[in-house]
Amino acid sequence: MIEGAAARSFDDAEDMSLGAAHLVADPSGVLYWPAEDLLVVADMHLEKGSSFARYGQFLPPYDTAATLSRLALAIARYNPRSIFSLGDSFHDNDGPGRLLSDDREALLAMQRGRDWIWLAGNHDPDPAVGIGGEFTAMLAIGPLNFRHEPTAQSDDLEISGHLHPVARVAGRGRAVSRRCFARSEKRMVMPAFGAYAGGLNIRHEAFTGVFPALSFTAHLLGATRLYTIAAESCLPD
Repeated sequence: MIEGAAARSFDDAEDMSLGAAHLVADPSGVLYWPAEDLLVVADMHLEKGSSFARYGQFLPPYDTAATLSRLALAIARYNPRSIFSLGDSFHDNDGPGRLLSDDREALLAMQRGRDWIWLAGNHDPDPAVGIGGEFTAMLAIGPLNFRHEPTAQSDDLEISGHLHPVARVAGRGRAVSRRCFARSEKRMVMPAFGAYAGGLNIRHEAFTGVFPALSFTAHLLGATRLYTIAAESCLPD
């Protein structure tokens, strides 16, 4: 496990690293950085259900409450000093205005006593009012760069979202797909956290601009643990 004063043990989470930064990947899909007491979440797509409803595609209108409830559990588990939301926190720029009062109160309650940073996403590129926290395009903390969309291959240590990575694997006579952390030694693309967020197979060509060839690892989200599989062993769609 991680050593030092910031060390904490989470039996069903997985220790991993980017460069010298030691991280903890949680089966819920959040990432914790003990040295900075920082929790990271990506692509919540809050109010996606209400966004679809405006165009006549009616989904059960509970995605925001479900997503925030899961996030509250993760926050209670790690009790971080800071939280970064890596963009596409809302499904569109008008999403914050459609929050139900109970969901807004739940969101603001999670922010009390800690720093909360919203990063710009392609779905929600502009700052919003009434949701607390601070807004920025990207953020660098120590050796790590946080942004919504992954950049082209570079030597920077980077944590991003946007691509909604999903890994497809074969087992017991059938294939299953699971959201996953996609990680190399220097880069990580986080799984989408939103209840209604879709996914993109890590064998899709969109990932070739982030990771060279298939030289990265998929950490699949399970009910109580992560499952680590080489990308080259995962199946295309």
